[in-house]
Amino acid sequence: MSLGILIIDDEPYLPHQFARFLKQQGYDVFTAADGEAGLAELHHRTLDLVLLDLRLPRLSGLEVLSQIRKFDADIPVVILTAYGDVQTAVEAMKLGAVDYLLKGFDLAELLLVVQRALETSAMSRELRQLRKERSDNYHFKYLVGHSERMREVFDLVARVAPSDASVLIIGESGTGKEVVAHAIHEQSARSTGPFHALNCAAIASNLIESELFGYEPYAFTDAKQQKRGLLELAEGGTLFLDEIGEMPLDMQAKLLRVLETRSFFRLGGNKEVNLNVRVLAATNRDLDKARAEGSFRSDLYFRFAVFIIPLPPLRERPGDILLFASRFIDEFNKAMGRNVSRISPEAQRLLLAYRWPGNIRELKNVIERAMILSSSDQLLPLHLPQETVGQADINAESWNDPWEQWLNLRPVGPVSLEVINARLEKHLVRGALEMAKHNRLQATELLGLAKVDQLRYLMKKYDID
Repeated sequence: MSLGILIIDDEPYLPHQFARFLKQQGYDVFTAADGEAGLAELHHRTLDLVLLDLRLPRLSGLEVLSQIRKFDADIPVVILTAYGDVQTAVEAMKLGAVDYLLKGFDLAELLLVVQRALETSAMSRELRQLRKERSDNYHFKYLVGHSERMREVFDLVARVAPSDASVLIIGESGTGKEVVAHAIHEQSARSTGPFHALNCAAIASNLIESELFGYEPYAFTDAKQQKRGLLELAEGGTLFLDEIGEMPLDMQAKLLRVLETRSFFRLGGNKEVNLNVRVLAATNRDLDKARAEGSFRSDLYFRFAVFIIPLPPLRERPGDILLFASRFIDEFNKAMGRNVSRISPEAQRLLLAYRWPGNIRELKNVIERAMILSSSDQLLPLHLPQETVGQADINAESWNDPWEQWLNLRPVGPVSLEVINARLEKHLVRGALEMAKHNRLQATELLGLAKVDQLRYLMKKYDID
């Protein structure tokens, strides 16, 4: 089904020229010579975009825009204006127009702006739908995803949560293993009890035992008073052992005994403590290989492998990338007091093309960085890290030259984000022009800008020929 475009312009020839061109591009195009006729078209047709002239008979362009916004708050409106009305066009942007075109533009620029407006509108609708799905359809408080692989994870969590069985969660670093453990806890009969986590890779091997079991006074030199370990603190709830593949062999044997006897002793103690805790574990290691190498006990493996939940890496669930990005934007909007609502279509494509070796954790960091760099309500390619842009079929070499040099500079005095952002912006504009062989239209697309005028402005701002 073709997308519908309405052109509201009282000039005798140009609207029909634009209409013929856009029809050749596959759009359904309608024209109106004044605001009232345009509003009537909007009420009688399903339209996807409006091109609106500012100077119209009877109703002004701003009045028409105001009426459109009352009737349909989501339809994108692009303003057509002469050079003398740029300030009014800016006012129109504040009233909800998505872009403007200065008259004298060529057909290629018209097509670019139309495509950008429609893509941005489509993405905004998708993000709104994803937010709605997230609030309406995802019955696990901590889990996010609508890919088939994640629906399988939801099903496994739903099946195992009501039991008291041990669970082994496997997946690459950053895939959300602790999030799944939280979801199991929240859906279990132990949900009113505590949830405690220990990362076996983040603590010295000689400290794991005291962290788990606790100790009595004078159990060792620095033990001045009794300390309860995580096995006691998690009483009636859940203990999550992350990266259990990094646990030393001697500690594995002690843990196995605890799981089998459901009791333990604090270090230096002689009073047995009964265990009423569900223990979940996770790893990013290949435990079959670790067992074969002798670095992980087979009996402990089988104790946890009663139920295994494999977590797919983000690159195998690309349909969830924008859903996570939406969630992180909401999160950082609240934390930073921002109002970012969009990711530009080009930035969206870069996010979808990237391999995400750091998975969801890396995506969260990328979104946070982009929101710090962005000064508007949308995230653009220039706000994304070099590696994210470089992997998405873009020749990163032309972007690399001074990148690390100035990013790694240690200033003598304080340096503002504005200064850093300006350096990055100037570098990316130069890189885009080089990649596009100074074709300004292509460079505009590479940078995710809506119109060539924005590129011209940046070139003038940074004195780039």
